[in-house]
Amino acid sequence: MEYRMEHDSLGNVKVPAGRYWGAQTQRSLENFPIGKDLMPDEIIHAFAILKKAAARANQRLGKLDERRADLIVQVCDEILGGKLCEEFPLTVWQTGSGTQSNMNMNEVIANRGNFLAGEKLLHPNDTVNMSQSSNDTFPTAMHIAAVIALRRGVLPALERMINTCKYLETENKDIIKIGRTHLQDATPIRFSQEISGWRGMLENNYEQIIASCSGLQRLALGGTAVGTGINAPENFGEVSAEEINKFTGYMFETAPNKFHALTAKDDLAFSHGALKALAANMMKIANDVRWLASGPRCGIGELIIPANEPGSSIMPGKVNPTQCEAVTMVAVQVMGNDTAIGFAASQGNFQLNVFLPVTIYNFLQSARLLADVMDSFETNCVRGIRPNYDAIQAHLDASLMLVTALNPHIGYENAARIAKHAHATGQTLKAASVELGLLTAEEFDAWVRPEDMVHPKQED
Repeated sequence: MEYRMEHDSLGNVKVPAGRYWGAQTQRSLENFPIGKDLMPDEIIHAFAILKKAAARANQRLGKLDERRADLIVQVCDEILGGKLCEEFPLTVWQTGSGTQSNMNMNEVIANRGNFLAGEKLLHPNDTVNMSQSSNDTFPTAMHIAAVIALRRGVLPALERMINTCKYLETENKDIIKIGRTHLQDATPIRFSQEISGWRGMLENNYEQIIASCSGLQRLALGGTAVGTGINAPENFGEVSAEEINKFTGYMFETAPNKFHALTAKDDLAFSHGALKALAANMMKIANDVRWLASGPRCGIGELIIPANEPGSSIMPGKVNPTQCEAVTMVAVQVMGNDTAIGFAASQGNFQLNVFLPVTIYNFLQSARLLADVMDSFETNCVRGIRPNYDAIQAHLDASLMLVTALNPHIGYENAARIAKHAHATGQTLKAASVELGLLTAEEFDAWVRPEDMVHPKQED
């Protein structure tokens, strides 16, 4: 391999001749050969947006000439267009401030820009990183990437899940089934009401994620090294946010307190808490589906789910709730990620948090996994859910908890006597009621009507 000589403040470094990165990127490659987890593409793209915006802000504020600003913007557009991907080789496991990734971006933009210009117009630190520090750019890139991941990935997938639940509610509005609490028989419920519970959970998650975006839309850019804004012109943060909004379409704003923006990661912890809540609800929905679809002959068997693939390498004809299992595994991963993010957010010492790469790596993984698994679950399972009418009716007829309807007429204790007697003798509730002499068959038929047990008592 051919090399060229690059230098930084520590001296000369050999860099592969065909690469646009420079000395600091190369040092990071050599000093941190840790794992195979590269800095997420979302962060690379967020950095390109940030550097593009910073160049225009510096131009507007009279610090950078038009030609150099245009050159930076041109390279950033190349990066956003999917070019130069191989120029960002650094792993997540580097300095906790993300400095090497910021410099990786600065070096690539500078060297690629100089190549396009045919002369050395850009310097990684002096022009590309003008008015900035790694300490305010990496937190800014984190927030940009997080907002885009939520608004373009998680929220649309969540909306599709909600709409499918609404469809299932409409399709199954007339089906009455037995409810269950503590995994035990309970009073009846409409199948549409059960689905409405799933929908309500997801709608609440949608609102929670939207609410969490307000904190993420406040940017650290303009705080530079420690929050004071040293070496940045007045209003650089505000002007940069305006430019970022032009490129993204989202309402970012400069953080009112840069000291908070640099040292605290509570906005990301809060937002990921909303993702954890979504993961918890998706876990519950997936478990409900696989419990209700258990069988086909020896389980609950009230739901029929699509058969996506053979379920066993040895048991012929077996079909497993594989989509449900994928959801539950993602949920577990997200909950683990939340723990990592929580610990990382607590480590803001003095003017800087130095657990930034691990924080955004886990955040973006959670967002990506949740968006993907919701779409997979909705497409390959939820939209194909069908009720098993025979099993639903059999469980409804067999339930002892229909006796609850008798409480207002004969009292709790007498109703309990009927349920216990029916269970002990294997009789129906109706037969047990008559045998105990607590009511007539006609009274039982008039008072125990499942269709009247799925809503509050309506007065005559």
